Parts: sequence; C-alpha cells; structure tokens
Amino acid sequence: MNLRDDAHALSADLVHLRRTLHRTPEVGLDLPRTQETVLAELAGLPLEVTTGGGLSSVTAVLRGAAPGPLVLLRGDMDALPVAERTGLDFAADNGRMHACGHDLHTTMLTGAAKLLSAHRDRLAGDVLFMFQPGEEGFDGARHMLAEGLLDVAGRRPDAAYAVHVMSAGLPGGVFGTRGGPALAASNVLRVTVRGAGGHGSMPHRAKDPVQAGCAMVTALQTWITRTFDVFDPVILTVGTFHAGTQQNVIPDTAVFEATVRSFSAEAQARVKDGTVEVCRGIAAAYGVAVDAEFAELYPVTVNDHAEAAFAADTVREALGEERFAPLPQPLHGSEDFSRVLAEVPGAMLTLGAPPAGADPERSANNHSPLAEFDDAVLADGAAVYAELAARRLTRTP
Repeated sequence: MNLRDDAHALSADLVHLRRTLHRTPEVGLDLPRTQETVLAELAGLPLEVTTGGGLSSVTAVLRGAAPGPLVLLRGDMDALPVAERTGLDFAADNGRMHACGHDLHTTMLTGAAKLLSAHRDRLAGDVLFMFQPGEEGFDGARHMLAEGLLDVAGRRPDAAYAVHVMSAGLPGGVFGTRGGPALAASNVLRVTVRGAGGHGSMPHRAKDPVQAGCAMVTALQTWITRTFDVFDPVILTVGTFHAGTQQNVIPDTAVFEATVRSFSAEAQARVKDGTVEVCRGIAAAYGVAVDAEFAELYPVTVNDHAEAAFAADTVREALGEERFAPLPQPLHGSEDFSRVLAEVPGAMLTLGAPPAGADPERSANNHSPLAEFDDAVLADGAAVYAELAARRLTRTP
C-alpha cells in the first residue's frame, strides 16, 4: 500500500477540514462542535467509535483483518483563549484560536483513520485513534485514561505515537524526535506574600510584601543555578506579579506565579520542595507571612528509545532521509501525552509547519496570536501517522 500517495489524494479534503476546525476553535474539555465535526468525518468508516462521558473525547478502534498488536495514535483537538491576529481568510473571530496547531493534529489523525480504513484488509492488528480535548492545561489525557482509554479496544496498546506541529524552529515538512526525555515537566508555583500595609514614606512602620516578593523572585533564580546540574536543568519564569494600588501606598499583599520546567522526575521532585522552602525562608527574613503552593501539572514526556528510533526510520523510509532531523535536546514545552507514554511505550514527534516561504527561525511561535501553520504538511502528516501504525503492526518485537 502506498499511504503517501493515498494521503496526497485526500489533500483538498484535509485542507478543507483543517480550515473548518480553525474557524470554530473551542477551549478546554468541552468541545461540542469539534467533536461533532470529527464524528461526521469518521462516519461510514469501519470503526468502533465511542465518545467520552465527562469530556468531548472521541475514540475509534479499527480492527485489522488478522490478529496482531494494538497501536494508539493521538491527536489533540482543543484551542487556546487567544484572539487571533493572523489576518487569514479563515481566521477565528470568537476570541479563541488554534494557535498551537491542534486543528492540524485533528485533521491529520482523521486522515490517517481514512487511509488505514481503506487498507483494513491488509492490517494484522488493530489501531486505536485517540481524539483528545483539553491538552492546553486541562489534562485531557488524564481524563481519558481515567475513563478507560487504554482498555477501550479490549486490551492495552503495544505502542503509542503522537505528532505535534511547530510554527517555528523546524523547516516545513521536517519531522523530529529523540529517545528519552522529549518535553519538559510543567508545574506552577503560586505565592502570596502577606505583610502589613502603610504609607510609602514610612516603610519602617509597615511590613512590605513587595520587597519580600521581589527578593523571593531573585532568590529562586539563584537557588536554581546553584542547586541543579546544567545537564539536568530547571527553568523557572515568573509570569505574573501583582501588588498595590498606588505609588505611595505599601500594600498588605503581593502575589506572583511562576511556571517551572524540568526534565527528570528527580529534578521535578527536588524543585517542588525547594521552591517552597526558599519562599518561606525569605518570608522569615523579612518578617512577613507567605503561602507558597507548588502544583504539578504535566510530567516529563519520555519517549521510549526503541520506539523513537522506529519512528525516525519510518519517516526516513516513507518520505526521504531529508525529511527527518533528530532533536538534539528536549523541547521546553510540555504535553499531557506524557501520561500515555508513562503507560505505553511510544514516541512523540514534531513536524515543522511554518508559513510557506517563511524563515522558521523568525516565524511567530506556537501560542502567538500571529502563529500560522502551512496546510502543505497535512497530507504527509496523515501519511506518517498511518505509516507508524501500519509498520508497527508488522514489526517483530
């Protein structure tokens, strides 16, 4: 079977579906219009389709003509609360945006379902298609796992794969992956400093939470550089800091939040306790109180080495040597597909999709209101999804 040629025959339909999804982005775990669109695309295919109970997920099982392994393919469906500013003629206008390319993921996975369904009689094994909501901070994968994702086909998958498009950083049409840690763990540190307000001209009569909070921010950065090995790094970035109402008033409280990224379970555990201790120590030194909470969001995304190598070989053999570029180091983003890979050996791949003719080093990044993705990658993306499943079903363990 020539899945790539078959995929390119679907190109016009794939572009239409992607743009339909892009015009109507939905956020979170409840994506009724997106789910309806996916179900309509899958209708008539030889699939066992189920939908989520507490979220708008879709799972579909394709049974091959002969017994064999079970391969899971995942595509996330949700958008971001970002007002689009691309100016595209199919841009969203509802204050939400597919700024991370999940509309492409959904489209490519739908295409793979059609490609593999057309060759069902040549498959020795089964394929589980995972259409997931709520990747952007809602932990949709965890919800799907709790609802029995890995047992929906009657047995657990033998391998799992996902593809994520990038609007910058990779040349168009080039896939990448690596064995071991592939994306960071994502966590959040939330801190409220409680002091005693007063007049700005008499700080000695108050307990200034702003100064204490600022000291915490700088101390956290220094603590990280002096605690963690540079080859097992931790990134802490304070994204919000709020305090006060007027320049001559010392407020009672100051509040800040930071994203914390790490690349090993050991570093994640250590930074969890350490950041809270640093904030408490600074608070004691400044004579203020502090509430510091470290919340774990997504764990490290760890690719199985053998499955990552298999995925790389699949891309090279299906598309050509020049279409694969190994990732030299983990990416700093995070993914709840990490939860699937903690249960099933597999790999997450990246796919460069910057605007046609654009310099990928200068394109707007994922999550930007200006992020654009090239529809030209859709057919090969669908083909790679399908190739990963078809080849993995025939691979000797």
